[in-house]
Amino acid sequence: MKKKVVVGISGGVDSSVAALLLKEAGYDVVGLFMRNWDSTINNDILGNPTLNNDICPQEEDYNDAVKVCKKLNIPLYRVDFVKEYWDFVFTYFLDELKKGRTPNPDIMCNKYIKFDLFVKEAKKLGADFIATGHYARIKDGKLLRGIDQNKDQTYFLSQISREQLKNVLFPIGELTKKEVREIAKRHNLITASKKDSTGICFIGERNFVKFLKNYIPNQPGKIVDIETKKILGEHQGLMYYTIGQRRGLNIGGIFDRTFVVCKDLKNNILYVASGNENKYLYSDEAVIEDVNWISERKPKNCTAKFRYRQKDIPVTIEFTDNNNIIVKYTSLARAVTPGQACVFYDGEECLGGGIIKEVRRNGQKLHIF
Repeated sequence: MKKKVVVGISGGVDSSVAALLLKEAGYDVVGLFMRNWDSTINNDILGNPTLNNDICPQEEDYNDAVKVCKKLNIPLYRVDFVKEYWDFVFTYFLDELKKGRTPNPDIMCNKYIKFDLFVKEAKKLGADFIATGHYARIKDGKLLRGIDQNKDQTYFLSQISREQLKNVLFPIGELTKKEVREIAKRHNLITASKKDSTGICFIGERNFVKFLKNYIPNQPGKIVDIETKKILGEHQGLMYYTIGQRRGLNIGGIFDRTFVVCKDLKNNILYVASGNENKYLYSDEAVIEDVNWISERKPKNCTAKFRYRQKDIPVTIEFTDNNNIIVKYTSLARAVTPGQACVFYDGEECLGGGIIKEVRRNGQKLHIF
């Protein structure tokens, strides 16, 4: 009998080609579309334009998923995780913003939705395996980077456990994005030239400021030069800014090379400093919490990414007594930001990762007070 694979079909080109490749490989392929966000929420308040006679973008994705599965002659099911996404991902996202941090909801979505709730739903459909359109690979139980280094998504999979990776297939992990699109075009898939989704995971592209007003009250405050203590302007709310940000400060053209370097939560002040190489942007160590090890190995020396698509940085890991770890870099790193993920690698293998709790330079805490 054919092994059954349930594929997460998103309505994008990556999951479309993943399903196609699995069918060509001889699997019994079933598509499963996840609805994780009610796209009509706050639509009128935000004034977001809808497409094709008021069909929201998420419904367009579902319609594309239907067309792809029809083309491939595979069944498509739909499951609703709106409440669970709110409870496990969006609430986390809001809580982190309130702390002045810069969260990455995609990582939590993978941990709690795509590789947990989705798997349980797939098993109800009789799945022997589940598959997604992630650019990653699994070999001998190890999570490896995708071949396309520009699209590698192991950073977003860093909170998944070894157990969650069992019976998982990543069909496009050995391909480049260009190759994926070429395959989709050869098979006349409607998603072949579809633009990649951006914005918050499953919520999509929105006016971020207007969107968050619905959940967290705005608290405007002063933008202050950290060196001169001069007031340069007013921010809309600390939650809208991240360390290293340059655009959108609205403090005038003469401050073009000015970057966000610190948030004072108590006094509601956004501190900035001028110059690409200003000392406030650079750190030499970070405290990492909620560390998840995918690999059985926990080396003291490896490399790390502090942001997606950032080049690997050689680091040394110190294990502490309170389940946090201290990561020290061999050279200064720019704009390491609390709330973002620190993900560890040994060559091609993704070892795991955690959340950046605190950033330091010469033992002094930076960025959030």
